[in-house]
Amino acid sequence: MIGTTDNSIVIDAPAGYVFTRTNDVRGWPELFTEYASVEVLDEEEHAVTFRLTMHPDENGTSWSWVSRREWDPRTRTVRARRVETGPFEFMDIIWTFEELEPDRTRMRWVQHFRMKPDAPVDDEWMTGNINRNSVEQMRIIKERLEARRSTVMGLDDVPSNTRRGGDMRTLLAPSTIGSAFAFGGAMRLGPHERTREHYHPYSEEFLFVTSGEMRVELDGRPTTIGAGQAMLIPRGVRHRVTGGDRESLVVFHLSPLAPRPDLGHVDTEDEPAGAAGSAAPAASAVAQARPGNAGPGNAGAKSGRAGAKTGAKTGPKPRVRETS
Repeated sequence: MIGTTDNSIVIDAPAGYVFTRTNDVRGWPELFTEYASVEVLDEEEHAVTFRLTMHPDENGTSWSWVSRREWDPRTRTVRARRVETGPFEFMDIIWTFEELEPDRTRMRWVQHFRMKPDAPVDDEWMTGNINRNSVEQMRIIKERLEARRSTVMGLDDVPSNTRRGGDMRTLLAPSTIGSAFAFGGAMRLGPHERTREHYHPYSEEFLFVTSGEMRVELDGRPTTIGAGQAMLIPRGVRHRVTGGDRESLVVFHLSPLAPRPDLGHVDTEDEPAGAAGSAAPAASAVAQARPGNAGPGNAGAKSGRAGAKTGAKTGPKPRVRETS
């Protein structure tokens, strides 16, 4: 007999965001309530081997084991297995992330396992335990991920992008707070500093100057915009921003997102346009990256209490947890 469980939950966040956040195994202690620590033992482009350690149980025992995870960012599918099986003959897990809407995702966990003949619990007991715990941990993950989307972001919370001029900080984006339709932030320009000319094939851009003054060129036509003023840059219009006599700060917002990050903006100049500084458009295609579309999200699933342990095991029947 093989034990099987199948649980899912709908999370009000983009699929790429949920995929990336839940697959970052280093962040599991802040995402799950079960785990005290995670130690990454080996990491590849689309795989990770790591040790999970639980919080001590009622007997003071801290259960720990090693798991191997592999993922496909294109299909947003994760496959995991326990390397240290403990009381299991095997434990295999499949996570999938289905986009229901741009900002709604169905996360599903399917687990297949078999207990060893000498295990303290049988397959039936473990099936019930996994189902109970999966429902609870999914509820917690949903609450925490949805709450993170409303996190207050500051200029110092994100890295600076100076590649095309100015000091740009993308605060609210798919990669930071899981936005589904737009992204935005702020950019500082030094005196007379200029950005490289570019245009946005899919998005219109809103600019609002909070301090200083700058010149915005739209298809070569200059317009001056000062503190407390805003303007629209239509989709497909070439534009470049130049700072005034003193440092200025402009807030930007772009919507909708491009289908892919590399399509977000198109440079029309090969080199930075100004003498001061090295380059950054009023908004960057990098900010439009939908998490999980590319690159290794350190994929993961749940875990359990069976496996290697630290501390003394007491009591007639251990509370064996289910997943890895």
